[in-house]
Amino acid sequence: MLRRFLRSLGTALLIAGVALVADAGLTVVWQEPISAVYAHFEQGSINKELRALDDAGPGAAEARALAILKDRDQKLAYLARSIRRRVGHDEPIAKITIPKLGLDKTVVNGTDTAGLRKGPGLIESTDLPGLGGTTAIAGHRTTYGAPFHSIDKLRHGDTIYVTTPYGRFDYHVDHTRIVKPTDVWVLQRVGREQLVMSACNPLYSASQRIIVFSELVGYTPPKTGPWAKLLASPGGLSATPKG
Repeated sequence: MLRRFLRSLGTALLIAGVALVADAGLTVVWQEPISAVYAHFEQGSINKELRALDDAGPGAAEARALAILKDRDQKLAYLARSIRRRVGHDEPIAKITIPKLGLDKTVVNGTDTAGLRKGPGLIESTDLPGLGGTTAIAGHRTTYGAPFHSIDKLRHGDTIYVTTPYGRFDYHVDHTRIVKPTDVWVLQRVGREQLVMSACNPLYSASQRIIVFSELVGYTPPKTGPWAKLLASPGGLSATPKG
């Protein structure tokens, strides 16, 4: 009986050891698998919430304000502010797509611990696209789905899309920098619309930040849905600050 118990215990410990080695291997090669599963289910949930925001369209007050504004840039700036107020902390607010990396993730409003477990987060002190300033999105590189695992592979000219309920904003990568975690200057306005992506660097360390700077190159309004008609007025997206 004792021999059988010891043999069973040994087998169990061997299996556990293999599992731990596999877990460590996956983490080194790509991402921590347990948190990745959690992030996968969270993304499914917030994707539905983002679609609900798209389907809901502007509120009555927003629709009246948009009817008065004639220039599309003014409408986009108004909607950027309005949606930021409407969406709660850690709730879905946009989507980021990077074709080169095969990345397509819903972005939450905020970058606290709980929010970044769901997906990339819009940094609190920065703007949604359309305000002529800096839009900054942070994300994990090795845990919780590791959405920004490979942003170090981005090069000048690579395309990034940020899709909001009021349209898609197209960016081209300009350059990448490695900075200190305290270098908050990377979030400042620069006199034009830009996207800043931020993640810990190097992999498995938080001693630095890798920052990918991208410039706005285009805007596509929604083609269908409740937001489309209200954004159908002429006028292009400018790259100047809106104040």
